[in-house]
Amino acid sequence: MEQKSAKERLLWAQFDALEMGSGWDDTDIVKPQIMIEDVYGDSHPGSVHLHQLAEQAKYGVLEKGGFPAQYHTTDICDGCAQGHDGMNIVLASREAIANMVEVHASAVPWDGMILSASCDKSIPAHLKAAARMDIPCIFVPGGSMRPGPNMTTSLVAGEISLRERRKDAIQPQEIRDYKLTGCPSVGACTFLGTASTMQCMAEALGMTLPGAALVPATMRDILQYARYAGRKIMELAKKSIIPSQIMTPAAFRNAIIIHSAIGGSTNATIHLPSIARELGYDLPIELFDEINHQVPHLGNINPSGTQLTESFWFAGGIPMVQWMLRDMLDLNVMTVTGKTLGENLEDLRRDNWFNRNLGYLANYHLTREQVIFPIEKVPEMGSIAIMKGNIAPEGSVLKYSACAKKQREVVNAVARVFNCEEDAHDAVVNNQINPGEVVIIRYEGPRGCGMPEMLMTTEAIVCDERINGSVALITDGRFSGATRGAAIGHVSPEAAAGGLIAFIEEGDLISYSVENRSLNMTGIHGKPCLIEEATAVLKERSKAGILPREPRKGFYKLYTEHAISAMKGAGLE
Repeated sequence: MEQKSAKERLLWAQFDALEMGSGWDDTDIVKPQIMIEDVYGDSHPGSVHLHQLAEQAKYGVLEKGGFPAQYHTTDICDGCAQGHDGMNIVLASREAIANMVEVHASAVPWDGMILSASCDKSIPAHLKAAARMDIPCIFVPGGSMRPGPNMTTSLVAGEISLRERRKDAIQPQEIRDYKLTGCPSVGACTFLGTASTMQCMAEALGMTLPGAALVPATMRDILQYARYAGRKIMELAKKSIIPSQIMTPAAFRNAIIIHSAIGGSTNATIHLPSIARELGYDLPIELFDEINHQVPHLGNINPSGTQLTESFWFAGGIPMVQWMLRDMLDLNVMTVTGKTLGENLEDLRRDNWFNRNLGYLANYHLTREQVIFPIEKVPEMGSIAIMKGNIAPEGSVLKYSACAKKQREVVNAVARVFNCEEDAHDAVVNNQINPGEVVIIRYEGPRGCGMPEMLMTTEAIVCDERINGSVALITDGRFSGATRGAAIGHVSPEAAAGGLIAFIEEGDLISYSVENRSLNMTGIHGKPCLIEEATAVLKERSKAGILPREPRKGFYKLYTEHAISAMKGAGLE
């Protein structure tokens, strides 16, 4: 196999000298060169173990005659950014990470690269970079965290935090006990949040080895996947199999089918279009809605279901869902194995993949059918809806699989309007929101303040018995994949771009329907009216203009001035 950098090495002798000064020897410099990039760092459980995976990937590359070089661009944690201004930079970090991978991958003519991450923004960042660079690439997911006590997740924090804010509602010992047990290991949080969803999307797109998404991060299997990736990247480099041959329109359609079936995070409706955009084509938001009408919701996974991601992997994970839905999928798509999806599934069947880990499920007294519903027993079709109307003409997103049926249609609910999440959260905590009202939070979109997620407020609502099940939240911001309840996000156009959500006033009436895929203002200051009348009022109010933004600087300024619509992926122009 000819080394890509052979010509460049002859241009400047220092190229070889610098590599040898880093510990390479005179035989290493002529081998195929593989970049291994991860988001390793001490910042959170999803990144702190990735150097172990990179080490295994290095061994695999060396075994097959290549030579690896490691790079790191550490990611940040949504959980650590929750509830303060740090959350405003989280979505923008996706662009920063993708750009840094591009920088590292451009400086040397690499023969291939392995990328590794566990969490929300770093996974789509790596897939965007893979698409942008379009050299042979394999993605290695960082796996799942262990379950907390009594099969809980780290999101016990929602109830804990709400009670902390209310006088005499919790004892210090309960808080301490949660902090010591809420995140018991490395890996992505063990609910089907955005981190776990995007691991699944990477696999569904064909960019991981089969079965690699959501491996328990403390088990030997995850190290084996990393070693295999190191071996396999050498084969992809030899055959010149590149991401654009893998992440095709057919592969994206497959991924959306899997997303619908497992009940994945609404953030995938941002990330998948943004990745597709790197490949030069649009992924219309309407495609998500079309597919969700057709696909059975198989995954009984928290927050749409009751089981955890570790159990989902034991039950067969993404390959099992693909096998069950194989008649709906394009099985001829290429993957990083160098084989098609159909060939991969047959290989897994012959290797007993689908049954090998069921004994681990038995340790928890579970069967596969309790984690992945048989098609004939699914409770409903799909998991998310794209809703449009006079306050969301481009669209909005609701994960109805995590929403009680009684909250899937609301007529003429009174709007409580806030221009930032902090004020809305305070109103919930202080019992100022009444049952049956709709909380509107705006100026939280990509250009508004970076499109933070509203998990702190949605959790405050669902953890409050007085309003849980009757109060909806509508925002041009986004939500955590762990969000429960009637949470309608990504309202587009956003307020900061002049979207009509900016001109709803306190006491106006809001109606929405999952069945009709509609979201409208239907009344003015408490008085119902025709949708056309309400639309005319909103347009008249819009003449006053939107609220001014505070001065910004640096990368945050760059992102919020140039971010595109959430319906297009919220990337940079």
